[in-house]
Amino acid sequence: MDQQPCPYKIIDDMGGAFAMGCFGGGIWHLVRGWRNSPKGARVAGAISSVRLRAPATGGAFAIWGGSFCTFDCMFIHLRKKEDPWNAIMAGACTGGVLASRGMHHSLLPHLYTIFYLLGP
Repeated sequence: MDQQPCPYKIIDDMGGAFAMGCFGGGIWHLVRGWRNSPKGARVAGAISSVRLRAPATGGAFAIWGGSFCTFDCMFIHLRKKEDPWNAIMAGACTGGVLASRGMHHSLLPHLYTIFYLLGP
């Protein structure tokens, strides 16, 4: 089975990740909204929770999927071969990039992993 070229693959993976995040987030927030609403307004609270929070969960999944696929394509291009190490390094880089949005001390373990894998 042939894969799509990388620019199209990135967009396709981001769309798939967004859809999965919206679907899974919709189920999660439906149950959560149902449980956190008062007895008389459970259905309305559940639907409101899904409408407000499921797209944000889908967006977070899309960012993760797009970042992972971008790094994967970059490693395929740089190393000139497709093997499981590309996905491993892409996962480490994605974790590092997403951790860098938070506290900086959580970024260091990911960077050490990347330097260890890419080093001599």
